[in-house]
Amino acid sequence: MLRRVEHRLYPRPEGPWALAMSWHDLLFMHWPVRPGLLRAMILPALEVDTFDGAAWLGVVPFTMSGVRPRLLPAVKGISDFPEINLRTYVKADGRPGVWFFSLDAHNPLAVRLARATFGLPYFDARMSCVREGDTVSYTSVRTHRRAPLAEFRGRYRPTADVERSTPGSLEAFLTERYCLYAPDGRGGARRGEVHHELWPLRRAEVEVETLRMTDQVGLSLPEADPVLHFAERLDVLAWLPRRLSA
Repeated sequence: MLRRVEHRLYPRPEGPWALAMSWHDLLFMHWPVRPGLLRAMILPALEVDTFDGAAWLGVVPFTMSGVRPRLLPAVKGISDFPEINLRTYVKADGRPGVWFFSLDAHNPLAVRLARATFGLPYFDARMSCVREGDTVSYTSVRTHRRAPLAEFRGRYRPTADVERSTPGSLEAFLTERYCLYAPDGRGGARRGEVHHELWPLRRAEVEVETLRMTDQVGLSLPEADPVLHFAERLDVLAWLPRRLSA
């Protein structure tokens, strides 16, 4: 995987990676929003990234497996858990990345390690992810103490074969991002690099019972149907975050 870099917009990170993981049964749900709605929620050091003039909000449920630090094995019962995030897209120094408003996980240890190590807004949640055939039934209810409400209940499934995104397409804009940004605790930002192969995207459909992921940031999702993509599995390597230069 480390040798396959032709799909990246910029070179993969130098030095040893810190964390390995796999993502399974992932659904991208994306809605276009006015960039001005997000500007005040993003660090000044970062630019809200847009496609055809629109910023994008994403709700992304999936399951993690095999999460492990470099040189250590995965641990059953700790390394595998569901996760769901609320995100948008930003860039700095010409590098497009992901900005997370929240990440909910069904693993208290992972929540606390990610908060301490990556500075990401992780929260405890009661979650389940069950796959029967091609259909994934997913439930997440945030339980983190004194945290705002966040909840998702629904079922989703792929509806087509794998289609790799092409450079410049909306699919590439929404998915092919090889870093994340987070606060550095001093008013600036840190960048955490990741590496993986090109996303194996499939068109999808979703049946939503409850979707209350944006209340926490004071936004309502557009009434239009979301743009949907499904991925069955993606193996990922991550590097420790570094502060951006002033």
